[in-house]
Amino acid sequence: MNSKPVAVITGASRGIGRSVAIALAAEGYDIAAIARSVDSEGMEILAPAVEKNGGAFFPIGLDISCTSCHNEAVMNIIDRYGRIDFLVNNAGVAPLNRNDLADMSEESYDRVMNINLKGPVFFSQKIAREMVWMKEQIADYKPVIVFITSVSAVLSSTNRAEYCISKAGLSMASTLFADRFSKEGILVCEIRPGIIETNMTARVKDKYDELIDKGFVPQKRWGYPEDIGKAVASIARGDWDFSTGMIFEISGGLNIHKL
Repeated sequence: MNSKPVAVITGASRGIGRSVAIALAAEGYDIAAIARSVDSEGMEILAPAVEKNGGAFFPIGLDISCTSCHNEAVMNIIDRYGRIDFLVNNAGVAPLNRNDLADMSEESYDRVMNINLKGPVFFSQKIAREMVWMKEQIADYKPVIVFITSVSAVLSSTNRAEYCISKAGLSMASTLFADRFSKEGILVCEIRPGIIETNMTARVKDKYDELIDKGFVPQKRWGYPEDIGKAVASIARGDWDFSTGMIFEISGGLNIHKL
């Protein structure tokens, strides 16, 4: 069994997932990095960055929406390391097209919900069950599950309704897992990013640049994947051990309601 704790990050090949993997490696975790392809450029970049920060790197190819594939992926991690200490549910997609709610297609809805909500829920269920068992096997074991949601869980965007619905559902999933597994000693938290500079937001950069310049974000800047990595690292250090069910909004002040 691995002497070091092990973190599993979905959607690890770029953006938020990459920064989270690097941050957790710096906190002393070995990294099981999940992406749809292990041969992507993003995974090739991530591997040396994780190793530079002291973590072993284990790439896993998995489409998180394939729930029948979850067991094999989890067993591969356990076979490799003997443990899973920290799960970060980060994998997610935007709609292929930003269509008005009145024109949203069932195909787009199903795709976004399967990747953003159904997949993470059942992947977390599988890992939570393993964590319950591991708690009896590993001394000083402190399991954590983190759900990366979005301010879109509570802010309406009628031209990407399926995304908002998926993130609102994932926010409730975080609450439910925190409630159910608190008695098992599993800490569950939600991290709610705001407008973060990633591949997902690149195609609407001009729109958000203008909004930020006009003060839509009180701190008047884009968020960066590293901002989310810092938040996850803080949880990993044990700074929030008495805060299961907590929502950490990393949004530069979008949570401030004002006239």
